[in-house]
Amino acid sequence: TKTQKHENTKTRKHKNTKKLLYIQDYQYDLPDHRIARYPLPERDASKLLVWRDGAIQTDIYRNLDQYLDPSALLIFNNTRVIPARLVLYKPSGGAVELFCLEPQSELATGMNERGESIWKCLVGGAKKWKSGPLFVETPQVRLEVENLGRTQDAYWIRFRWQPENLAFAEVLGEAGQAPLPPYLQRAAETSDLERYQTIYARFDGSVAAPTAGLHFTDRLFERLSAKQIETEYVTLHVGAGTFKPVKTETVEDHIMHAEHFNVSVETLQRLRARAGRQRVAVGTTSLRTLESLMLMGRKLIGDPNLSFQDLEIKQWDARNTDLPEATWPEALDALLAWLQANDKDRLVAHTQLLLSPGYRIQSVEALATNFHQPGSTLLLLVAALVGDAWKDIYQHALDNDFRFLSYGDGCLLFNTAHSTV
Repeated sequence: TKTQKHENTKTRKHKNTKKLLYIQDYQYDLPDHRIARYPLPERDASKLLVWRDGAIQTDIYRNLDQYLDPSALLIFNNTRVIPARLVLYKPSGGAVELFCLEPQSELATGMNERGESIWKCLVGGAKKWKSGPLFVETPQVRLEVENLGRTQDAYWIRFRWQPENLAFAEVLGEAGQAPLPPYLQRAAETSDLERYQTIYARFDGSVAAPTAGLHFTDRLFERLSAKQIETEYVTLHVGAGTFKPVKTETVEDHIMHAEHFNVSVETLQRLRARAGRQRVAVGTTSLRTLESLMLMGRKLIGDPNLSFQDLEIKQWDARNTDLPEATWPEALDALLAWLQANDKDRLVAHTQLLLSPGYRIQSVEALATNFHQPGSTLLLLVAALVGDAWKDIYQHALDNDFRFLSYGDGCLLFNTAHSTV
């Protein structure tokens, strides 16, 4: 009820934050012609805005190494975008478009199922699909698609295919298209299968690219290596919820999407061993993973015997003032101890974390990212890192012909409130 909603908002306000955040304060005017519809011919030729201590510099991504400390540590998200968009045609010629969100089973299982798999999907043109299966045929696969019924916000779709020995990931590779963001307002092209993917992508599972990584090339990695700048990788599978707009008046009434991440004990140990270095998250998904690890560690410092369910990160955990303070090494030590005690060689979990202004980001000193949509949770994350300076940063980008959103230019933003220890 309206009264209950008001009481819930009051409770959150009292427990987690001093004041409500109004999404209207995180809007800006983004002209349509500033949205990059296509990537530049060279990935690392994109413009780079560098913000540090209130000062702005402009360069290109190829020179990123010049703005980082020697022996800095860059942390990337090595998820791979799956060709999650399928276009099917009815016998009458009408098109029905599917966007695969997540399997009914675990993600790794769903990607490897053979012969049949059930997925939650968005369906475009669902009203045209009254009954019966639809089909897609390519030289390598024949795919039959059946609508099993609507969920709260999507549909359950059964896929069956021949030959049955193909994994579902291979079926998508044959019949699917790159799942371009809706704001690009164009159909996917063959080139998008390569360009809407980082060159270091490894694990299938994302339906949106970790776009900060799209700027990186072998040439740039060689320059970073020559400066003894090292790299590390985590995996967070980006969901379609990353594009979910904040439609509520306050951020506190928005329901944040959850995403699946996977980090091995070996990765955590390497992060711990290099804890004193300048840490730079490449992309908001990498930062979301790292800050989730930080909060998990703080939870375990408060109670080393937490269950896995209590350890997973909920939307407002960043605002929980009951969590003990901790340094990055202390948080990693607590997390590693818990994994050892529970005989786990990796941490596979979900995070619903919403990072917003008022929270001090603790896991990194800097963030490499693109320019995000007005009023989005990604822009809120940027504002948590740099405060109100986000307005000057974005205005400078608009005034200096930077290209925006997934295929656009990037920025390197320093978290001056945080030290490396």
